[in-house]
Amino acid sequence: MPAVSDGPHLESRRRDGVLQVARSGAEWLSTGWNGGRQRADCAYNVSVPEGWGRTDLGAYADERLERAGFEDPGPVLFTGVDVADARGAHCGPVTAYATAGISNPAALPMEPSGGSLGSSSDDGSDADSPAGTVNVVVYADRRLADGALANLLAVVAEAKAATLLAETGFPGTTTDAVVVGHDPDGEPAAFSGSATPVGAATRACVRDAVRASLRAHYGSDSDVERPDSLEDAAYGVSTDVRARVLEPSDSERSMED
Repeated sequence: MPAVSDGPHLESRRRDGVLQVARSGAEWLSTGWNGGRQRADCAYNVSVPEGWGRTDLGAYADERLERAGFEDPGPVLFTGVDVADARGAHCGPVTAYATAGISNPAALPMEPSGGSLGSSSDDGSDADSPAGTVNVVVYADRRLADGALANLLAVVAEAKAATLLAETGFPGTTTDAVVVGHDPDGEPAAFSGSATPVGAATRACVRDAVRASLRAHYGSDSDVERPDSLEDAAYGVSTDVRARVLEPSDSERSMED
């Protein structure tokens, strides 16, 4: 597939189960495997097969990128959703790409029944396998301050959760991940909150990309069934454990005392 231009200087390519989002000289911040900050010309979202259980993630990522003919390094996310169902959205200075599947939903009841910490399996394998996964790659054509880049992760997560709640009733899955990127040489932006141009554009892009990917993945031409409840899902967890609520002390003593 030829490169598609997705706004200023950003391109996307999709082949052999790999989605590449490319921008020369970008800096990325990833919550996924081998995450953190990274200067790279692109970021990737890689589809993995059903029953995938590889643990040598670096070697596997290299194999998949080489097979797809992508030579440039960059942050990699893994998903159980076919990247054929990836969808993007562009608004103002922001472009987002998402793959969305909810076969492994993570429910968060507001009146939990009580339970223990842990996953749906004793060894956590269900939570570690990207059976569905909602992955989002966002690029802002701005030079974001350090705090603004980090905050953009929160903006993306909030928009993703709001969209998923509205569309599926779940705020996320057990394996969701986000990569946000910016232009270190671009027009400066000190903030990325919801009321800023970058934040507002990000919310719109994430909402529309996630919704479009859900519809592609669970559309009329798809043989994948969308779970309507946790019981219907192939995998999933519900956080039923209760936390102990704390209240800060009203002591007037200074820390020096």
